Amino acid sequence: MGRLLRIFSPAVIGLLVSGFTTGPQQDPLTSFYNQRPAWSDCGGGFQCAKLKVPLDYAKPAGERIELALIRLPATGQRIGSIVLNPGGPGGSGIDYAKQAKTQVSADVRARFDVVGFDPRGVGKSTPVRCLTGPQTDAYVALDPTPDSAAETKKLQEASRAYAKGCQARSGKLLAHVGTADAARDMDVMRAALGDKKLTYLGKSYGTYLGATYADLFPSKVRALVLDGALDPTLTMAQINSHQSRGFEVAFTAFLRDCFEQKDCPFPTHEVGASFAKLDALFKRADSTPLRNSRDDRKLTEALAVTGTLMPLYQRDAWPYLRRALTAAFKGDGTILLAFADLYYGREADGSYSNENDANTAINCRDHAYPGTAAGYARMTRKSVSLAPHFGPYVSGGPTPCLYWPVKSLASVKPLRAKGAAPIVVVGTTRDPATPYKWAQAMASQLSSGVLLSFDGDGHTAYRSGSSCVDEAIDHYLIDGVPPKNGTTCPKI
Repeated sequence: MGRLLRIFSPAVIGLLVSGFTTGPQQDPLTSFYNQRPAWSDCGGGFQCAKLKVPLDYAKPAGERIELALIRLPATGQRIGSIVLNPGGPGGSGIDYAKQAKTQVSADVRARFDVVGFDPRGVGKSTPVRCLTGPQTDAYVALDPTPDSAAETKKLQEASRAYAKGCQARSGKLLAHVGTADAARDMDVMRAALGDKKLTYLGKSYGTYLGATYADLFPSKVRALVLDGALDPTLTMAQINSHQSRGFEVAFTAFLRDCFEQKDCPFPTHEVGASFAKLDALFKRADSTPLRNSRDDRKLTEALAVTGTLMPLYQRDAWPYLRRALTAAFKGDGTILLAFADLYYGREADGSYSNENDANTAINCRDHAYPGTAAGYARMTRKSVSLAPHFGPYVSGGPTPCLYWPVKSLASVKPLRAKGAAPIVVVGTTRDPATPYKWAQAMASQLSSGVLLSFDGDGHTAYRSGSSCVDEAIDHYLIDGVPPKNGTTCPKI
């Protein structure tokens, strides 16, 4: 890599000059906290703006990056802003906020400006980029469970190439896209929005971002809803193992519902036999990828698994999963491939959102991975022992993080947020992606954590059909009164 010339901004020059004075020194972050976004109309009743933050909070006078913001102004007597994050990591908060009318209740929209943002490295906020569209097509179709030394080598080479692509296209960002940096950005955003304290709704990975914020800025918490929680004390090996098992629990729930439907493609109506039929489909796709009628791609084993797991996130998608599997058992992988494309953010023209690249970059920064491919294989075997059907795929490796160009900031300590106002943690009992016990763990670790449980299926609970969950969360967000710790909302 060539040596980069450093260009000094006027802010840096001003700081250097001020170093020769004897007067009081200004906090170098003050200018960021004093920003007021220049909102402009961007259609559909939404307003958009940009916010400047330091690339490196250890060097706030250095390079700046921009975050993209969107808001839907409150329709009634305004309390302040509610900031949303849909998870990922890598999910676009801009796109999520555009769904505010379905993702947030009318009562909450009346009292708060609904604000979405793309975290640093994501979407419209100085995005991380690693691969082109065709390169991503090839990468996500690779066999995560190689059957030979040649396939293992191919997967290792692809993982190295991915890491090199990230370094080449986004090298300066990679050391600064961790969750702690994004949490610091949220505090700058809170101040720029004019709120003394933060009101926040985070789902999935967004719960980890929210808990990290609370741990860094406990006195700035007004009301945080953490729905579909992660357990901050888990290693990546444990996360993969638990998540693999979570998907098997969710698929079992899908099967039991499927057995009651006329179009169920599992005729034995027996869970073990149905899993065996699914396993056979994956093996078939491994040896002979399934046809796809939309374009010239084939449904490989990896894409078949992704296309099966994606609809488990939402119970409403189960009828479409039945159709997809019915077609796949007949050799047509079109619908399963469409689900895989949705998961990876693939557009009809073959381009991709940067969600997968951002997800990889943030995870590689946040989590420690075994230093060798052999170590990663041992981690995978643990997942297989807990979840024999999905474990090999969810934990399949190696991963680009084995070859990542910047050091991990891994921390597996609990997030306490000592002194914060009550924080509501929501767990769904059969959540496929964030197992219920993770919500129990996060609620118990937070010094002011309050657990709200939902006896349900799918990923996250708020606005998924439970009036019990919705009313409890709305009351907390608007009035600041949390539900009683341990409250359980019944199955719907």
